[in-house]
Amino acid sequence: MDKIVIQGGRRLHGEVSVSGSKNAALPILISSLLTGEPCSYQDIPKLADIRTTLRLLVGLGARVDRDAWNDGSGDLTIQAGRITNFEASYDLVKTMRASFLVIGPLVARFGEARVSTPGGCAIGARPIDIHLKGLEALGASIEQSHGYIEARATKLRGAKIYLDFPSVGATENLMMAAALAEGITVIENAAKEPEIEDLAAALNAMGANVDGAGSDIIIIEGVERLHGVTHRVIPDRIEAGSFVIAAALTGGDVLVKGARPGHLDSFLIKLKEAGVMLETEADGIRVKTNGKIKSVDVKTLPYPGFATDLQAQMMVLMAVANGVSVITETIFENRFMHAQELDRMGAQIKLEGNRAVVRGVRELSGAPVMASDLRASVALVLAGLVASGTTEVSRVYHLDRGYERIEQKLSNLGAQIARVKE
Repeated sequence: MDKIVIQGGRRLHGEVSVSGSKNAALPILISSLLTGEPCSYQDIPKLADIRTTLRLLVGLGARVDRDAWNDGSGDLTIQAGRITNFEASYDLVKTMRASFLVIGPLVARFGEARVSTPGGCAIGARPIDIHLKGLEALGASIEQSHGYIEARATKLRGAKIYLDFPSVGATENLMMAAALAEGITVIENAAKEPEIEDLAAALNAMGANVDGAGSDIIIIEGVERLHGVTHRVIPDRIEAGSFVIAAALTGGDVLVKGARPGHLDSFLIKLKEAGVMLETEADGIRVKTNGKIKSVDVKTLPYPGFATDLQAQMMVLMAVANGVSVITETIFENRFMHAQELDRMGAQIKLEGNRAVVRGVRELSGAPVMASDLRASVALVLAGLVASGTTEVSRVYHLDRGYERIEQKLSNLGAQIARVKE
């Protein structure tokens, strides 16, 4: 098993390029199930979750041309012309809950799907009821038994759907299902993330009629069939935010190439409040700091609020800020598992239910720490960059689910970081 070893205390300088968005790529790759024609995608990051998705699609019968992707280009072609299997097994879905997204496209195009109930990061309950209620509203019959969900429909039909929570996954699943449904579907209280807009762009390029993505009301007029597509995935806003934090922590001067300020508004506002100097350039965001960070309070909210996926990284910044900050987590009930590991490095964090009270300290100190989930793992790497001495981050397989070559990218900025075998 690998671990990341970091010698802290180095200022970061230079340029770093943001990879394609994992959270946009996963549903877009799965949307290829909606047509039998070839679908070509660009800027697909080389991540464990992407590999899981490709195994899932191949297992269903799709053909995947990954030669260029394997060579590092980020280009993939998928053709789901001969789907022979309609089941997503437990072995795949337990490792990545985004696998559950195949249920919408499969039942829409083929009339049946059998999908294991999901797994994924241990950061709290993420119920699938919203997905299933939406599919039932579209006319699918749903049965649950022995850990699997079975969905069947002769033909899905448009409906008005209200989501009890603006779930990203449910919005994506229902958008894909409704694209081939008969009539008009209206999704109210829809998720508004940029990844939703990117999926809509890919679907519309396939011949779908999706309007309103990025707002809380999405209208989909179903079509008889979809065709192939060539689509470039948006840059990963969470990776971009993580590199912005890395530069701010180390008092560096870094251009985060590909970062889109419009995707990070609430995050960037908080960083400016904390004293981080940010400049928007033609090809990204430049980050400059003098190392003096002020404490600010943060509350995670559905987009366009402060992203829960950037909460752990922000906690690291607040751990070395001047003053006391309160971080409130409203999305997942178990997403402070990194706090205990940060305390091992000298942070002063007191947990009070869904709030973390963070008292900034002068310096963190390197220590052996263990990652518990994807965003916690990158937070510990960031802490290692600013800590004195050596930090060893174990269980970095979590990190490989969402960050492409992060140790190489940080090393190119001047960090002393390496991946080694435990």
